[in-house]
Amino acid sequence: MRDSYKREINYLRISVTDLCNLRCRYCMPEQGVEKFSHETILSVEEIAEIAGICAELGVNKVRLTGGEPLVRRGIIDICRRIAEIPGIRELCITTNGLLLTKYADDLRAAGVDRLNISIDTLQNEKYKELSRCSFSEHPVDDLFEGFEAAKKAGFENTKLNAVLIGGWNDDEITDFVELTKDNDYQIRFIELMPIGEAASWGKECFLPNETVLEKAPELKFIGESGVAKLYQKEGYKGTIGLISPVNHHFCSKCNRLRLTADGKLKACLHSKKETPIRGLHGEELKAAISKEISNKPENYDLGYENPSSSQRGMSQIGG
Repeated sequence: MRDSYKREINYLRISVTDLCNLRCRYCMPEQGVEKFSHETILSVEEIAEIAGICAELGVNKVRLTGGEPLVRRGIIDICRRIAEIPGIRELCITTNGLLLTKYADDLRAAGVDRLNISIDTLQNEKYKELSRCSFSEHPVDDLFEGFEAAKKAGFENTKLNAVLIGGWNDDEITDFVELTKDNDYQIRFIELMPIGEAASWGKECFLPNETVLEKAPELKFIGESGVAKLYQKEGYKGTIGLISPVNHHFCSKCNRLRLTADGKLKACLHSKKETPIRGLHGEELKAAISKEISNKPENYDLGYENPSSSQRGMSQIGG
C-alpha cells in the first residue's frame, strides 16, 4: 500500500515491551519508565493479528523492538506467529545482545531472519556508565558472547549499531573501524536524535556522521543499504554504515509504520500523533491501519533546534 506521497509502506516495527534490562542515558530515565500494566500491553495474539492485517496491506518486513524485546514474556511465540504470516518475507529483531546466549537458538528456530545489536562503546567501564548497567562487570564481553552465539545459531549479516554521541564515544570511531579489519561486520553509526531524554542535551552531543569520515578519512564510499550509506577501508573485510536522521533526512524514502507496546500506531516516529488500534479487529482494524498509512506525513524537519514532537521516548515507541 502507498501513502498519499506515493511511498510504498512495507515495513512494520513493533515494540513488544516498554521494559529493558538497561537504562541507556539517551533512551530512558535512570529510574526507568512507568511499567505498562499487563492489561495495557498488547497480547501475543493481538500482535499477531495486527501484523497479519499489515501483511494483507503490503507489509513484508517486520522488526521487533522494545525496550529490550528479549525481556518480553512470550517473545519466542511472538516471533513464531509473525514468521508464519503469509507475505512476511523478513523478520528481524533489534536487541542489546546481552540475552542472546540464552535465546539465539530459539529465535532462529522460531523464524527470525536477522539481528541488529546495539553497542555504543567498546569499553566495559564506559558501557556501564552510559547504559547504567549494574548486573555485569564485563557487558561488552557479554554482548560479543551473544554475537558469537547468534553466529553459531545460524544468523548471518548481523549489524552492530552505535549511536554517535559527542563526548562519549567519538574517541572510539577508529576502534570501531578496526573491528572490521578481520571481521565481516557491518558497524553502523547512527546520529543521536533529539528525542526523549536526549532532547535536552547540549548541542555538543549531536555530531553529524561526517565526523566518522573526518576521524577515518581512509574509508571509501561503496554504496547504500536501506537508509545507510556504506563505506569500507581498503583490504578490510567488514563495512561501516552511516545513518543520518538529523543531518540528512530520509523522509522521502520512509516506508515504515510503528506499533507501540500498548497498541498505538505511529506513521512518523517524530510526530506527536498516535492512533489507538487496540480492540479493533477484521475490516475495522484494516480500515484504521489503511487510514494511518494514507495520512502519513510528508516529512519532519528534525534538528537540534527542532527536536522531536513525539510525546514518548524511544524506549516506549520502539527504535
